[in-house]
Amino acid sequence: MSAMTEKFRGFLDRLRAAGELIDLRQPVDIRHIATLVDQSDKALVFHNVVGYQMPVVSGIIRSRERAILSMGCAEYGEIERKLQQGISQPINPVRVASAPAREVVATGDAVDLFRLPIPMSSIYDGGPMVTAGVVIARDPEYGMNCGIYRFMVKERDLTGIDIVTPNNMRLFAQRAHEVGRPCPISISIGTHPIEIMGAGYRAPIGMDEMAVAGGIRGAPVELAPCETIDLPYIADAELVLEAEILPTGWTQPEGRFGEFTALMGGLHWNPNVRVKAVLHRRDAMYYALHMPWENTWLAAPTRYQAIRQALKTAGVQVKDINVTLGGRAFWHAVISIRKQAGEGKNALLAALSVLDLKHAVVVDEDIDVWNPVEVEWAIATRVQGDRDIVVIPGARAKPLDPSLPVTPPGVVPTGAKVGVDATIGEGIPRERFERISYAYAERAKIADYVAGKADPVLVAGAGRVPALAEEIFAAIGQAPLYYQDIADRFSGADFQTVARALGLLHEQGRLWQTAEGRMCVRGSAQAARPPARA
Repeated sequence: MSAMTEKFRGFLDRLRAAGELIDLRQPVDIRHIATLVDQSDKALVFHNVVGYQMPVVSGIIRSRERAILSMGCAEYGEIERKLQQGISQPINPVRVASAPAREVVATGDAVDLFRLPIPMSSIYDGGPMVTAGVVIARDPEYGMNCGIYRFMVKERDLTGIDIVTPNNMRLFAQRAHEVGRPCPISISIGTHPIEIMGAGYRAPIGMDEMAVAGGIRGAPVELAPCETIDLPYIADAELVLEAEILPTGWTQPEGRFGEFTALMGGLHWNPNVRVKAVLHRRDAMYYALHMPWENTWLAAPTRYQAIRQALKTAGVQVKDINVTLGGRAFWHAVISIRKQAGEGKNALLAALSVLDLKHAVVVDEDIDVWNPVEVEWAIATRVQGDRDIVVIPGARAKPLDPSLPVTPPGVVPTGAKVGVDATIGEGIPRERFERISYAYAERAKIADYVAGKADPVLVAGAGRVPALAEEIFAAIGQAPLYYQDIADRFSGADFQTVARALGLLHEQGRLWQTAEGRMCVRGSAQAARPPARA
């Protein structure tokens, strides 16, 4: 794949050119931004936010189409392939001496978060929240880590950081807290979606997510040095917060938050963050990532990649995966496999080991994982609950799961993972699962008949029945045939004559059927035998 060197503003220009972004230049109250983005089928730029000097942009990756555009892809599945390229062929970031965000620098008492147009979102949110900050941190032992975390504004220079979920950033903050030191972080706001996707990938500890972003780009991410802390930020950022997670522990209440679940989360207990400096471009735009859908379209491919890799490691051949929108692109997956004996359960165990995946359904390759009716049909016709439902209790759970019992602050909850093996069980006759299909579908088209097509009229030939019966008997003596195959093979006769000929063979006691339902000679090797009595 060719290198993608596009910057944040270049992506906005491309959205405009594609008719996927609307510029609103009239005065707009900041309290109206979230609901306007929710109603819009396009990304929005608010150029005149009442009471603020800085424009606000939101919704830039809030649809499948804009997510595809953001990655420079032709279709959605290609995003996963680009992510895999970033993981398998990472490109380390490069350091640059300066960046546009240094055009305006405020430190110390000049820091004032209330001057930034940070909008409210849901009506129950606990305050304005930074939602699109790419956070860079460093641990003395484990090195660099990047992620996307929310920061609720509390004071002029104080926020919280939402790290209730176990992850590397929480580990870094915990280790710093245990030795009584702050944990420095840079927060880059207004970055290209590639950097957002890289930061959103849950890399193994010690792996630099910005190197993954570089691999996705096919070119290194540029990082510039902070003013007040020994960390870099993303050089292309519109705005940067330099801060420290204070060693207070998980003791400060904050929230509520509108979550990716499309539900309001509860009160979270989190550390406080002191902002030491605010850097931004002279004409900076503030990017507000809109929950929940703007979190979804680039998060889902990270799940696809992880599930596919786990199944590959388990030796299972995957046909397709659907990390469903109903499962919020985090918790549910439907996986079709090219099954060998026993692999339905193996596939479930492999898939349920992935991240926070909660429920998985494994189906045969004939099932369309994107069609919920087909998936439900597979569950209805191929599952026995005592045999095919796997429950794994006591697994690490995501704290945002509203079905979990309440746990004390700082305690990682556990819950159940459930797998449904909706593949055809071993030892079950395959003919039970042959779908209804209609004869002559390739040449009998309703549009032709509506337009006046007529079939030839065959004359009934009752006198032909005995001779035709012998011809049919000879044919099924060579190989058993379905009734419809016989009707087609002997279509020179009208259907009634064929039916009468088969009726004569049955009357004579010469006609039988195979286990699959084909017509055969009674007493032949292919003839079905009655099941043995218990």
